[in-house]
Amino acid sequence: MSERGPATAPSHDSSPRSPSASTTAPLKAARRTSLLVTFILGGLTALPPLSMDMYLPALPQVTDALKSPAATIQLTLTACLAGMALGQLVIGPMSDRWGRRRPLLAGMAVYVLATAICALAPTAELLISFRLLQGLAGAAGVVIARAVVRDLYDGDEMARFFSTLMLISGAAPIVAPLIGGQVLRFADWRGVFVVLTGVGTILTLMVWRGLGETLPPERRHTGGVGSALRTMRGLLGDRVFTGYTLTGGFAFAALFAYISASPFVVQEIYGASPQTFSLLFGLNSVGLILVGQINGKLLVGRVSLDKVLAVGLAIVAASTVSLLLMATGVFGGVGLTPIATALFVLMSAMGIVLPNTNAQALMRTPHAAGSASALLGTCSFLVGAVASPLVGIAGEDTAVPMALVQLVCAVLSASCFLALCRPWQKRDAQAAPVPAGE
Repeated sequence: MSERGPATAPSHDSSPRSPSASTTAPLKAARRTSLLVTFILGGLTALPPLSMDMYLPALPQVTDALKSPAATIQLTLTACLAGMALGQLVIGPMSDRWGRRRPLLAGMAVYVLATAICALAPTAELLISFRLLQGLAGAAGVVIARAVVRDLYDGDEMARFFSTLMLISGAAPIVAPLIGGQVLRFADWRGVFVVLTGVGTILTLMVWRGLGETLPPERRHTGGVGSALRTMRGLLGDRVFTGYTLTGGFAFAALFAYISASPFVVQEIYGASPQTFSLLFGLNSVGLILVGQINGKLLVGRVSLDKVLAVGLAIVAASTVSLLLMATGVFGGVGLTPIATALFVLMSAMGIVLPNTNAQALMRTPHAAGSASALLGTCSFLVGAVASPLVGIAGEDTAVPMALVQLVCAVLSASCFLALCRPWQKRDAQAAPVPAGE
């Protein structure tokens, strides 16, 4: 892999690089509605956790209602997650070719339709099929949201905006299970999909009315599938971009391991009640959001993004080491409080790691922000999906697998950062552009 030179001088403000009116007009319009744009982009990035977590309390009901084994119903989660991972690889390059609005509106429309059909599904097989379609279409929101941020912002401003989005998207894992539980008080499992259909419809209308096109025609790519594949190959050929992508992907896998294992670890091993677990889960999410805001408001612009990222990775590694030592009994028998504290530190540090890896990777790809966003998202989802099942391989009596998976992910994340990003070296801010005609 090579580290490529810049096509243009790096910029650290939020102004567009091209002085043409067609480029600046949509960006200025977006600036005038920045609060609305922030809510729209935050809502789009919150859609995946809403689609996954709001449904979790309904799983037992779905199993009974559709008279299917629990393992079959679990495939409805796998299908949605796989769809969100693979859909980004398709929709990201589409947005580089046709602009952001049309693929986003099309994806959101299909999401609404697929979710509505999920609410009516008479069999588990049909539900699995349309959960896959729901994930494929819902991927449009998260992948294009990141690309829009890259269109609108650069440098430190982009990192600040990603941190701001955490106020909205970071709250989704907190409120989604609560909303799902409340829906089940008044309706059966189908009501969850009715609510998601409403959320998708509102977001679609907000995009249609409030989010203008941010990629002007002169910055779009031409060509078909071959062009998209060449673009992605070119992005992966940039050592630094690949380094930030893998750094963020493995960090996200540590987060996925926490989400998958923490209900079991906190409740079954350490004896917490469901209410206590919900409180701790919420506190950890609040920690992630608050640290994300500290990153965006206080650190970005005062300290280099690489230095902040290095500190975040060090904190993640230290917290996973402490979790493993406690789980293996090095400190003797420990209670819930030390474990919960280490998990809180781990989750909070993600508020530094995740927005800064996204910003650093996308900063190098103004020429193909949609494809770059697709690779970022797909890497995170796929690595996370691989890490999640590993946390239960040693049975139900130990937290060692969770801690070990998190430690391995933290080490791999830090190793990719050091070996590929090489933060001590001076480098150009952007990768070389892929020719628009490819």
